[in-house]
Amino acid sequence: MNHDDAPLPTAADFPALWPVPTRWEDNDHYGHVNNVTYYSYFDTAVNGWLIATTGTDIRDLPAIGVVAETSCKYISELTFPERLQVGLSVERLGTRSIVYALAIFRENADALDLAALGRFVHVYVDAKTRKPVPIPDEIRSAATLLVLPDAV
Repeated sequence: MNHDDAPLPTAADFPALWPVPTRWEDNDHYGHVNNVTYYSYFDTAVNGWLIATTGTDIRDLPAIGVVAETSCKYISELTFPERLQVGLSVERLGTRSIVYALAIFRENADALDLAALGRFVHVYVDAKTRKPVPIPDEIRSAATLLVLPDAV
């Protein structure tokens, strides 16, 4: 979603926002949210949003989305206690995979300040055999709501 010379996205650039609070345990020895926790925020937002939007427990579907690739660009540090909003969008909706563009925003009075940019690639596999399969219809319908206008 963001190239080094492009302006940083704002919350308005994401079709959905999912609330995630920081937790006491998220802070590390250095007094800020540990870098690996940002991935937990991304994962919580994607799966929470999918469950809420599909109206089904996605863990019970015959196909599950496994994370095949992730990345995070840290913009500013977070700490406990802060309220966050995770921006969700889809860069690419394939036959068997979804590429999510994500962002973490800190709630700051009436503003949302960008703290991190992320990317998740979910590949759908059969829940039992773990072989790649098409994205379940429920997931595809929900993900379509997040597709960016310029997505491939």
